[in-house]
Formats: sequence, structure tokens, C-alpha cells
Amino acid sequence: MPQTPGIVQGGIFCYTSANPALRNAAVSVNDSLQKAADLLRRARYAVALTGAGISTPSGIPDFRTPRSGLWETVDSMEIASLAGFRRRPEAFFAWVRPLTRQILEAQPNPAHLALARMEELGFIKALITQNIDILHSRAGSKVIYEVHGHLREATCVECFQTYPTDVFLLHFIQTGELPRCPDCGGLLKPNVILFGEALPVKILHAAQRAARTCDLMLVAGSSLEVAPASELPRIALAYGAQVIVINFERTYVDDQAAVVIRDDVATVLPHLVGLLESGPR
Repeated sequence: MPQTPGIVQGGIFCYTSANPALRNAAVSVNDSLQKAADLLRRARYAVALTGAGISTPSGIPDFRTPRSGLWETVDSMEIASLAGFRRRPEAFFAWVRPLTRQILEAQPNPAHLALARMEELGFIKALITQNIDILHSRAGSKVIYEVHGHLREATCVECFQTYPTDVFLLHFIQTGELPRCPDCGGLLKPNVILFGEALPVKILHAAQRAARTCDLMLVAGSSLEVAPASELPRIALAYGAQVIVINFERTYVDDQAAVVIRDDVATVLPHLVGLLESGPR
């Protein structure tokens, strides 16, 4: 998506285009950023909800973008479902191997760092993510609810022993050899949630509790298409919270949101932090 030309001054967008339409768009973005900053300053308990769009600037592909999404060339229910994993685990591992390499090589981008800074400053109290890439924790976020699991650990499908993934992931990436339990030889399944698999109950309940408790939810880089995480903004709205949406594409909650910015989270969120740092506390 083409970006509106401009420079940054004092932590906000200051555009210089001669095109009146672009100047108007810039004013709209600046106003939206200022409103978002004001809402965050006034919030008693703000939480963030992130999706795949926050990690694409780090080089991790999302799942549904036409021509580049991870589901474009495979049958997701066959490859990444619990039933498919049980039938043909080798197909799952062949598919996830390049993705795992991309995740391990990825670095937190400015959007991850901005959300960690917002937490450090006290503007957000918790972060809910649909991502498995652990980039939020690497960026410094502390209170994180990973509703779709993560790649830090894997569990044996036979004896249910859990292991840190750093003991086998690099070997798996280099050789393609299926990871196996050192104790019983069973397959080690990464602790990520597959289709047909229940979400981690305690984490989901904590995320839902945060949605009910918050008075502001910041949605960043999520199309809000995958339930039950997609229902969290609806829960927040039902309990009287306001919602900020920063996402390239339209979401179902846009019409009810207090602020909608359709732009790159890796650009917008750092500017939002700049406003929060420079404005009144």
C-alpha cells in the first residue's frame, strides 16, 4: 500500500505533500493519532490485542493475504489441524520447517518495541496476542496472553512430557528430522494451537477477563477474523470499553471504534509512543 509522503516532527506525522488529498489524509491521521494518545492517557486499564499483521514487518508471513499468505498453497485443515497432525505429522513438520526458520531469524520490529514501551510507561496493562512467534516477549513486553500458544516449548504426544524447544528446534531446522522425546521416543508437538485443538483455558480466560475489565482496547495488526480471539473487542465494547484499531484492512469493529487508522503498525505505534512520551501524564 503506498504511503503518504511526509516527515516526523515532535513525535507526530507532519506531511509535506503538495497534493491536497494527501494533505487532508495526513491531517486525518494526525488527528486520529492525537485522539488515540488522549484515550490512552485517560484510560484506567488499557489492553492491546495483536495479530499476524504486527509481525509481518519482521519478515514473518501472515496466513490469509492473497498470493503470500501461508494458507495459499496448502490445505490448512489437512496440514495444520490436530487430526492432520495425528495422521501425517511429517506433512505438518515439512510445512512448518521454513516458517520456524523465519521465526527464529526474525527480530522484534518497531511495533513490538512500541507496545513494550507503552507497558513500561504504564499506558497498557496487558497484551493479548494471536501470534506464536514470541516476538512480544523478546521486545520486552511482560504481561502477555498468547491465546494461540507459542514456540518456546513442545510436548510429547505419548508421555506428555514438556521440553524447551531450544533443545531441538535448531537441529530440526538444519536436518528436517522429526523432533522426538528423549525419554520415550514419541513425537514432540510444538505448543502451538492447531485447528480442532482447544485453546489454553487459563490463558483464554485471562484474555477474556482483560477484555471485560479494560476501558480501552488497542487492536493492532489483526483482521479480527479468527475466533475466539476475534470476539475480544466485542466483549470489551459490551462492557463499555472504547476501541482503537490500527490495521491495514477493515475489521468488523471499525464502525464501533473510537479511532481507526489504516496504516502500517510499525510506523504508527512508534509515533503514538512519541505522543505519549511528550504529552501530559
